[in-house]
Amino acid sequence: MNFDVTVIGSGPGGYVSAIRCAQLGLKTAIIEKYNTLGGTCLNVGCIPSKALLDSSEHYHNAAHTFTEHGIELKDLKINMPQMIKRKNEVVDQTCKGVEFLMKKNKIEVFTGVGSFKDKNTILVTSADGTTKEITTAKTIIATGSKPITPETMNYDKNRVITSTEALLINKVPKSMVVIGGGVIGLELGSVFARLGTKIHVIEFQDRILPTMDVDCSKELTRSLKKLEMEFHFGHKVTGVQGSKTGATVSFESKDGGETKEIKADYCLIAIGRRPYTDGLALENAGIKADDKGRIEVDHHLQTNVEGIYAIGDVVKGAMLAHKAEEEGVFVAELIAGQKPHIDYNLIPGVVYTWPEVSAVGKTELELKEAGIPYKVGKFPFKALGRARASMDTDGMVKVLAHKDTDELLGVHMVGPRVADVIMEAVALMEFKASAEDMARICHPHPTYTEALKEAALAATDNRALHI
Repeated sequence: MNFDVTVIGSGPGGYVSAIRCAQLGLKTAIIEKYNTLGGTCLNVGCIPSKALLDSSEHYHNAAHTFTEHGIELKDLKINMPQMIKRKNEVVDQTCKGVEFLMKKNKIEVFTGVGSFKDKNTILVTSADGTTKEITTAKTIIATGSKPITPETMNYDKNRVITSTEALLINKVPKSMVVIGGGVIGLELGSVFARLGTKIHVIEFQDRILPTMDVDCSKELTRSLKKLEMEFHFGHKVTGVQGSKTGATVSFESKDGGETKEIKADYCLIAIGRRPYTDGLALENAGIKADDKGRIEVDHHLQTNVEGIYAIGDVVKGAMLAHKAEEEGVFVAELIAGQKPHIDYNLIPGVVYTWPEVSAVGKTELELKEAGIPYKVGKFPFKALGRARASMDTDGMVKVLAHKDTDELLGVHMVGPRVADVIMEAVALMEFKASAEDMARICHPHPTYTEALKEAALAATDNRALHI
């Protein structure tokens, strides 16, 4: 079994990389530890969480806004098992889609743990212990990441859980403590908050989404508080103890002070993810990793061993499915002799709460720290006709442009469907557009995208028309 390229891991980075390799005429194999393809994203990450987010949004709107729309319901209730069943069906359909793509592109699929025997030999160990040996000219490591679960938090997969187990809860909890105010904690926390769960978020930093623009953090915090989510900023967790029926979380101010305690039905650990390289036997191929477990790569995403590449969550950078996909295509085209390019500054970030959060480019704080002169334009969704029509008036769009050249440097937004709206900013910034360019484009009315135009006008000589 000889291959031009072998991909280890079938998440978005891995399977997309394998498809591109096959399209380019390379004999390609893909190795997946689990029985279903798609990795964390399709099975226990992006896709199932979005399915539940949408379901919870429908319920919340039915309970809180339908009456104002003139729609009256009786005996509204949550059927949590059905909600989970639909989520599972979405996952199943999506994973089967990846299986189809492997067959369509004539990619050989191996099920089992892939590990290096040497630089060009990979062992595939099945669940029953049997092994197969693959010889490969090139290898792409795309094994993704796993939730960080410190021993002090006593992760038990029962009442002290990660996002993986949270997606399986089939009865609405009365209460939940979320450790971590990042993307995963807020998305899943908001799912259960909309269904009626009392959510406490404990965050070490002084705000949620600490890597995103400060204004986005403030806007989303205001919105989530309307769901009665309670935030404990500047606090550290000192202990977590689970039982058969609940969890107790102890925490204190990061500056010291008395210990506080919250008892809840569940404790969700959402403090980040770590590169998942367990079982790869990197040492047999001489592959180096840094002190955080990330595989070291050069600007071509090649490891210190020629012919072995690494992409996605196992290397440095944002842990985003679309980043992994871009890197997978990049490596495939590089192996085929092409000269691809990735601009990491223009990889958008999205938080799928409601309202959504999205961003591309530099934050205002990053521009200040770099000493780059800039100007700001903001526009609130409450001033937008389309947002008032749909009762989605929380949030704003913020445009950052160079003070002297007017080039767009960053765009940040909180609001309805901004996960989609952000692509206008990404496209314009790819072509080095200015705030004036964004403002001069004719936007359809009434749409959410008009907020982007108005923010660009505000950044251009304070010319916003509707505030």
